[in-house]
Amino acid sequence: MRSFSHSLAKKLWIAISAAILITIMYSYFLSYFFYEKLYVENVENDLFEEGNRLANDYNGGPLTDEWKQKMEWYNSKSESEIFVVNNPKELSACLPFEMETQALIGAEEREKLLSGKTIEKFGYEERFDRKIISVIIPLLDGERLEGIIYMYTPLAKITELTKEFAYLWFISALLFLVIALFVGIKVIQRLTDPLLEMKQAADQVSKGNYLTRLTISSKDEIGELAAAFNHMAESIRKEDERKKEFLANVSHELRTPISYVKGYSDALISGLIQNKNEAKQYLLLIHREAGRMERLVGDLLDLSKLDSNEYQLVKIPLPLAQLIEEATVKYVHVMKEKGLTFQLELDPDVIINGDEGRIEQMILNVMDNALRYTETGGIKIELKKAGNHCLIRIQDTGKGIPTEDISKIKQRFYRVNKARTRSDGGTGLGLAIVDTLVILHGGYVEISSEVGRGTTVDIYLPMLEE
Repeated sequence: MRSFSHSLAKKLWIAISAAILITIMYSYFLSYFFYEKLYVENVENDLFEEGNRLANDYNGGPLTDEWKQKMEWYNSKSESEIFVVNNPKELSACLPFEMETQALIGAEEREKLLSGKTIEKFGYEERFDRKIISVIIPLLDGERLEGIIYMYTPLAKITELTKEFAYLWFISALLFLVIALFVGIKVIQRLTDPLLEMKQAADQVSKGNYLTRLTISSKDEIGELAAAFNHMAESIRKEDERKKEFLANVSHELRTPISYVKGYSDALISGLIQNKNEAKQYLLLIHREAGRMERLVGDLLDLSKLDSNEYQLVKIPLPLAQLIEEATVKYVHVMKEKGLTFQLELDPDVIINGDEGRIEQMILNVMDNALRYTETGGIKIELKKAGNHCLIRIQDTGKGIPTEDISKIKQRFYRVNKARTRSDGGTGLGLAIVDTLVILHGGYVEISSEVGRGTTVDIYLPMLEE
């Protein structure tokens, strides 16, 4: 349990730490972005505007000493450094740092100045230990370059710009870290606690405690998972109860015939039965009970196969009227002996796509029940179309089924006779097999009955599309 919680918590902490680290890195790069976009561009624009204002004071002609002194006075008042020279080659001698003339103004840049365009430069200067931005503004008299105004200013480092709120930023970052840790712990606990509870509940279910349930405290995916777990636990509980009931029913069904076989065979082996007729009667009873066990085991095997998800029906187009007629021909002689009538009203045009052996098994199971519980009157089988389905109706005039038992009659081992008498020879699985087979064929079964007047079993199967 601990390893599960710690493992998931570790993963969540790694995710949260990664998110915080990414946020810090993003903030760092974002600050440099704003440094470039806002501060540097703002300084550059200020230099251009200031230089253009100074250039507007030039009225043409050679640069006079008076005008240069005026620029020097302005330079003493300005935050940027301003130099005015007649020839760009003189510029390197004026600058307070070493710079080749060709690096300052090349041939291509000189052509730009002659055309009246302003030049900007951006670079690093070791003397100032910072980047420098500069602009060069031409002073033109017609097409003649009389001089240039060179303006530069060192750019402040980003740490210098932020030093005023660095302390506040540090306090805020520390507070953010504390809040992030607190919220992270709460979030991780909120995520891992329900999962840990689910693991504990799963352990309980694995030990057979199927009444274990989870408290659904949210409507998110974890809440849905808890609801799914509760549904699974309830399904497992019902399936476990069904299996226990099934085993109890099988044991109950087998106990009586086994006890009969053992008791009668013991009597024969011990020599207690001397009368040949009585001995033959005992043998017939043993044979009857063995047959009952054989039918029960066969029905159980059938149900086991049908319940398997791997079971596949072998479907082919079937003329259903012919199949019913061939399957029920063996009952004609039996019903004559019992004095019962047998009617067939079959539509020969009904074709279905089904498993021939399983369809025949359905009909025989219903016929066996009808014949077993019918002493007078008779049995009638109808086959007709019913929309997209066909209807197989097997109707008898037997004992009938009480209304309260009809809804349960298709359950496995369910008997209308609460005393569970086996004199009729039934296994209690016939209709359960029929219902399962019909569902596998995409149909459904309806049963109606009236005590003392008989039972009607309606089987609806989808017809083969033309």
